[in-house]
Amino acid sequence: MEKLINEFSFGLFFWQLLIFVGLILILKKFAWKPILDALNERENSIKESLESAQRAKDEFSKIKSDNEKILNDAKKERDFLISDAKKTGREIVEDAKNVAKIESEKIIENARESITKEKDLILKNLKFQVIDLSVEIASKILKKELSEKQKQDDYVQKLIDEIELK
Repeated sequence: MEKLINEFSFGLFFWQLLIFVGLILILKKFAWKPILDALNERENSIKESLESAQRAKDEFSKIKSDNEKILNDAKKERDFLISDAKKTGREIVEDAKNVAKIESEKIIENARESITKEKDLILKNLKFQVIDLSVEIASKILKKELSEKQKQDDYVQKLIDEIELK
């Protein structure tokens, strides 16, 4: 380093300075402008990306709040539909019970009427059968007892006497 300081040459310094300034001017004209343009373009691209990201973030927040609102509305609607369905189900069950009760009462009443009619019919048939059996038994008894002419005449006379007495 001492050698450089001791051997300082103004001409060499001038030419080095001139080459340096020339190099700076050439770089400025051909390299720095494209580099600075590329950097500015990159900076603008980054700014646009950041703005786009901010817009997307804002839009996402808006969509998220809209989704939450829609979800809450859907939950309210679901709860309403469920409660309405439960209410309707209870009403249907109650109506079915009432209809079944009415129908069962009708069936019981019809059965009672049917039993009463059948009972009356059976009693009538039984009376007729008793009457038929009584007549048949009486006719057999009378045939046996009145097989003789004298007995028949006596019996007829007895019946006539009983009729007149009454």
